[in-house]
Amino acid sequence: MTDSKYSRLLEPGRIGPVTTRNRILKTGAGMLMWHEDDTHMRPEMLAFYERMARGGTGLIIVESPTVDYPAGARWRMRYRIDDDRFIEGMKELVDVIHKHGCPTFMQMNHDGPWQVNLPHIEPNQVFDGPPMGASPISVPIENDFHNEVPRQMTIPEIEAIVDKFAAAAERAKKAGFDGVDVNAASSHLLHNFLSPFWNRREDMYGGSSENRSRFPAQVISEIKRRCGRDFACTMIINGLEVGQVVDIDDACMLTPQIAREQVRFLEKAGADAIMVRSHWLGYHVPAYLTDLLFYPDPPIPLDKFPKEYYKDLKGAGANMLLAAGIKKEVSIPVTVVGRLDADLGEKILEEGMADFIGMTRRLHADPDYVNKLREGRLDDIAPCTGCDNCLGTKRCRINALLGTPYTDVEKAETKKKVLVIGGGPGGMEAARVSALRGHDVTLYEKTPILGGLLPIASIVKGRHPEDVPLIIDYLRGQIRKLGVNVVLGKEADFSTVDEIKPDVVFLATGASATIPPIKGIDRPNVVSGAALHKQLKLLSRFFTPYTLRWLTKFYMPLGKNVVVIGGALQGCELAEFLAKRGRNVTIVEQADLLGEGMIDAVLGNLLTWFKHKGVGMITGVKEYVEITDKGLTIVTKDGTEETLAADTFVSALPLASNNDLLSGLQSRVPEVYAVGDCAQPGLIADAVGTGLRTAMNV
Repeated sequence: MTDSKYSRLLEPGRIGPVTTRNRILKTGAGMLMWHEDDTHMRPEMLAFYERMARGGTGLIIVESPTVDYPAGARWRMRYRIDDDRFIEGMKELVDVIHKHGCPTFMQMNHDGPWQVNLPHIEPNQVFDGPPMGASPISVPIENDFHNEVPRQMTIPEIEAIVDKFAAAAERAKKAGFDGVDVNAASSHLLHNFLSPFWNRREDMYGGSSENRSRFPAQVISEIKRRCGRDFACTMIINGLEVGQVVDIDDACMLTPQIAREQVRFLEKAGADAIMVRSHWLGYHVPAYLTDLLFYPDPPIPLDKFPKEYYKDLKGAGANMLLAAGIKKEVSIPVTVVGRLDADLGEKILEEGMADFIGMTRRLHADPDYVNKLREGRLDDIAPCTGCDNCLGTKRCRINALLGTPYTDVEKAETKKKVLVIGGGPGGMEAARVSALRGHDVTLYEKTPILGGLLPIASIVKGRHPEDVPLIIDYLRGQIRKLGVNVVLGKEADFSTVDEIKPDVVFLATGASATIPPIKGIDRPNVVSGAALHKQLKLLSRFFTPYTLRWLTKFYMPLGKNVVVIGGALQGCELAEFLAKRGRNVTIVEQADLLGEGMIDAVLGNLLTWFKHKGVGMITGVKEYVEITDKGLTIVTKDGTEETLAADTFVSALPLASNNDLLSGLQSRVPEVYAVGDCAQPGLIADAVGTGLRTAMNV
């Protein structure tokens, strides 16, 4: 059965010689789940790609193996394709994808100048450098990926790289791939030649759109010459390059007009399709995670955004106007990417702005996304909240199978009576998986609502970029459909266990805020995390998280000047929340770096924003001495005492497990397992992950 709501999205498509099953493509975003020494396929990679192939994805583009080692690689956690010995491993992967009738391309990329000479960020660099590029141009921004000036490539070196791309494509064909996808976007080597900012050459590879297109065009032509017309070759480009660095004239950026000129040369060279992205100089990660461009705030005023850049949906569909402009210039298909979903994808196809819809994170969250669309099972689609765990930690906060060698939750050999105590994400996932395995499951939650600390997190995080309540809605809906008996507003204790007599108990009672052992922590000008959690939990019974978040714009029981004690994820997000509500905030943290637990891409944006907003950041604190009327006295990293004056002090330290029932349960129940924060306080992905992994073995 096909849901007519998505008729355009679900119809087959054509890219050169390849027929796709539908118009949804899995893009080649890197998961970094390999290693450069691998010559065979890891089980977790086989499972990762097989689930998406089985789930109905129209075409899968496998992430970029290295075509030129070591100069073309930035990370060691990538497969290689620069030698024939790597063909067999890639064939293993292709066979798994083809087994489910899904075509697949291998993406190819050369990192070129996309290196970073920052040992504290990349301590184990692949290539010592200097990196190679079109011209000796770098980006003068601290911690940017391009902080090292590249060496200008000679013409023989360019010709050698063309040969390496083509040789890699030949190996991809021998492995069984249906085509290759050449990445000339981001700020990789081929884009480095396409861009007027990076490319200042005056020879046959610079000075005009045709000349700057010559290198990528030669790559396409040589691949087609060696691999034949029955082997597809597509290319990813930036439809726009925006300047985010000092003293750069907008006129030297890659404009939409220049991109439209260049795609004509790429089509003429033999490209079978074009994928359109965008890039922001000096603001790398949001260039491909377009939703992060708006976190915590847009990098430039909205009225200064290029008119060809769609901004009304906070990054979703940001590239669709660029793709529409490219589509007018070529007769080959155009793919667009950028935080797309089925509804937006159908709209783009209906309005003729593109021919294919590229997705990555949504397919990570639910590899069965396409099949569920086709079957009209929209409520069963696991939501992607845009947390970016998958690209940063190789795992997903809603699909805990990602990164494991498993493709399914299998039925248990023996049916058991299961009791889950606690309705946070870890408990709900343990209940969901236990029910899938065929067990008789009951879940007790002492509060009137499910979600654990997620409603509180939602108040602080807001709807963008992470819509956390979607996790609660999904898990609640799934356990209801699976017949889990949910008891709300009643605390489970030993008498409950004695009455139910379960075979298995999952203890998912979560964690509580800790009270730091600081003299004066009980003063009236201190708001403890524990007290704050208690108040918010009470209010969450009567208001939705986003209603409470809105109300905090008008009133919060905090002074104008606030010191946040603790600079891990909880403290950083709280500081952002308070700064957006007009508070003058200072974060104090004993670790040397802020943001433990945050994804690098998100943290990078936030720290830059903190600097712009004047948020104080004091790290390496040796001791919190005392809180008095004068303020919080600390011992700084250099051993001096300093007193920080403020109206309010808020503790936002890591949580402590609520596992008081554990020892008593172990004497009453054959099998007892702590999951989620009850086992080890962490992130949402940790809670859901322990819930799934533990329940899969029961």
